[in-house]
Amino acid sequence: MLPLFNMGKPPACMSQTSPSARTRRTLGALVGALALALTLSSCVIIPSGRSQAQTQSPAEKKAAQVPPTGGQDLTRFYKQDLVWSDCGDNQCASLTVPIDDSNPAGDTLKLALLKVPAKDSSRRIGSLVVNPGGPGGSGVAYARAADVIVTAPVRAAYDIVGFDPRGVGSSSPIKCLNDRELDSFLGTDPTPDNTTEEQHLADVAKAFADKCKANGGPLLGHVSTIEAAKDMDVLRAALGETTLDYLGKSYGTFLGATYADLFPTKVGKFVLDGAIDPNLTSSQVNEGQAVGFETETRAYVQDCVRRGGCPLGSSVDSGMQKLREFLKALDRQPLPLSDRYVKQLTEGWGSLGIAVAMYDQGLWSQLTDALRRAFAGDAGPLMNLADAYAYRSNQGAYSGNLMQVIYAINCLDRSDSKDLAHYESQALSLTAKAPTWGPFLAWSTVPCGYWPVTANNAPKKITAAGSGPIVVVGTTRDPATPYTWAQGLASELENGHLITFNGDGHTAYTRSNSCVDNAVDAYLLKGTVPAAGLRC
Repeated sequence: MLPLFNMGKPPACMSQTSPSARTRRTLGALVGALALALTLSSCVIIPSGRSQAQTQSPAEKKAAQVPPTGGQDLTRFYKQDLVWSDCGDNQCASLTVPIDDSNPAGDTLKLALLKVPAKDSSRRIGSLVVNPGGPGGSGVAYARAADVIVTAPVRAAYDIVGFDPRGVGSSSPIKCLNDRELDSFLGTDPTPDNTTEEQHLADVAKAFADKCKANGGPLLGHVSTIEAAKDMDVLRAALGETTLDYLGKSYGTFLGATYADLFPTKVGKFVLDGAIDPNLTSSQVNEGQAVGFETETRAYVQDCVRRGGCPLGSSVDSGMQKLREFLKALDRQPLPLSDRYVKQLTEGWGSLGIAVAMYDQGLWSQLTDALRRAFAGDAGPLMNLADAYAYRSNQGAYSGNLMQVIYAINCLDRSDSKDLAHYESQALSLTAKAPTWGPFLAWSTVPCGYWPVTANNAPKKITAAGSGPIVVVGTTRDPATPYTWAQGLASELENGHLITFNGDGHTAYTRSNSCVDNAVDAYLLKGTVPAAGLRC
């Protein structure tokens, strides 16, 4: 069983042997787990400086701390003062929020925060809250990488503030499985070929859901995107901001759009990069990603063939066929590994190893080498790529809880079916549209059919009526958040403005395209809305 390819990843802690500076920049744009030499022991929060609230007048602070009208009384949460502590060159704090906002007198939890102060206090604009996606990516880790997730001018003018959403990272993390159980879960056959294999997949999915029910506690029912978006407004007030400036990547665009729909008058400068269209069902998300990964994989194979000596052959079609045959061969007979705990490269692990390189073309050469060696029987390099996708070290330890909480969040946001015939039908449909990735994505949401908590969200068009301009960025060959999703969100928003990046990989801002960077910077720094139809 494998997690959704939904939504990218935050930057991982990297050793001295991590990829190039350009790749590290890309990792900051949600592919941080691609660092092939994770040093888990170095993952320490490094935050200093002053609380942004200390720079405001009492009147400004009071104006920011106005709770939303109607509903339950959340005043005590909106009026809390953040207590920042120095940690390294940055600052750390925690934000108290109710587990259930319909019962604000009930239990609470603390959300981990990290602030990287603006480099030039004389040019400081305010706080830019950031989210890397996932769902389940650590905003704390993302903010810590401030120097690479935003450009130098934005870094100079904004405090970069990240938070771990409820259930994520250091904010009461939901963990359903131990590391060895997660190894097994991720290695499960993701493309069942007969009723016996289908039932096994369903059994694995149900067992996972049951474990989450047993280990998730009361928070399991309260980690939806709607609830995380409400937490962001409490954060806005605690930061002393009358409106929220926000940069969200991948799933972070869904979180940002949800916030904008709930609090349109509180929207400041919003950039949603690698956009998800909230008006999609679970099946439509699977279809979009299947086609997206197929398109990007073809682009990878085309590049491999063009460079010569490609282990996949001399044409795109034959190369795609060889990839499919390789994955089927792993299904029949996994390759041996020297990993301490994972002894075989299964189709599940092999699929992750291939998929991770689709997030960033800077990793294509590494994938080519890994495939060449796997075809010769050495599965180690491809497993290294799969480990990077899963935040797993070569010692078998997982960093963070993204690979588990991704289901807890997604299954509250979009319900799915227990009926295996539904997935059979979807697999047939998606295989016709995306022969390589269709079967994989068709079965990827089975755990949501067995989820112990009823979804509290449903697909809907988000207009954020009354908001200020919202900038949406879409990449034409983005595998995880297809370009059509960015078009959909930008058109549905009442004040949406689309920037199109004609390129490869997941997300665009700070991924080496100056046209995108300049347009986003002009908006964040000066409020200049991108020209209509801007293509980069």
